[in-house]
Amino acid sequence: MVVYYLEKCLSFFCCLLPESVCNWLGETLGALTWPLVPKKRRKMAVDNVMQCLGVSETEAERIAKASWVRFGPMAFEVLRFPKLKGRLHERVELEGLDEVKKILALGRGVVFATSHCGNWELLGGALAEAGVPLVAVGMKQKESGSDRFITENRRLVGMHVTYKNDVREMFKMLKEGWAIGLLMDQDVSVRDGVVIDWFGRPTNFAQGPATLARHQKLPVIPIYITRLADGRHRGIIHPPIPVPNTKDKKADILAATKEVGRVLEDHIRAYPEEWFWLHDRWKSVRWIQEHGDEWFIEHDRWQSVQEMRKNDAEKE
Repeated sequence: MVVYYLEKCLSFFCCLLPESVCNWLGETLGALTWPLVPKKRRKMAVDNVMQCLGVSETEAERIAKASWVRFGPMAFEVLRFPKLKGRLHERVELEGLDEVKKILALGRGVVFATSHCGNWELLGGALAEAGVPLVAVGMKQKESGSDRFITENRRLVGMHVTYKNDVREMFKMLKEGWAIGLLMDQDVSVRDGVVIDWFGRPTNFAQGPATLARHQKLPVIPIYITRLADGRHRGIIHPPIPVPNTKDKKADILAATKEVGRVLEDHIRAYPEEWFWLHDRWKSVRWIQEHGDEWFIEHDRWQSVQEMRKNDAEKE
């Protein structure tokens, strides 16, 4: 538990420092550590930016670096949660909150689809402080001390915490009227996701938000956060995306996931420096492509792949 107590001590000292000093330390730390990122990973990030956004290599390098550097100030903000508790409304303005509260007032749960854009931890805390009964779904950390620290910090600002493999608890809490917050922008196992057209490329996407929402006959609500010029943040709650509920479950989930992906793509295009480009987002698709069309046919994804190829041909 050494890591836990080190992080607690670091959090204590960060709370003593002025916000401006923490921001400066965060930006400096991010800039200094950028050259330490493995060259292969930096190149992958730059290539992804160029392919997705169609920008020059120089601009792609700027965006990729900014995407990394932002983690410095973000980390210090999270470490300062004890200082920010009860004051997150001063740090984050939430657009579209009324629509969420209307759904919650009906006694129904809410399924949020968010991403590693901006300070998503701050977004969760701001929602909880605003009266949204939020369940933060995360991945259990390998280091137990770090996992304990992250969980305590989330609970400190009002979030309930569960792990992504505890699906039963998610369904239970949805039925009880809780809001489930899911990070859905990272690559998933080739057997767990659905392949959609994203940034003009076949991309394996998490189907968790659409699956949960369809089961409870709820929409999926995309929600993201961006940092403002004055250092505050804006949480952007998008209109609910209906999830079809026909006899074809796979088609329903695919249709809703495509729309969720479209909203996320638009957000990343608007705020490219705030998304985590260093994640190997197309790893599973490369694996699928190496195994050829037989894999798609075997796993009943052939129809969606045919549709993507047809759309690509029409674009040409």
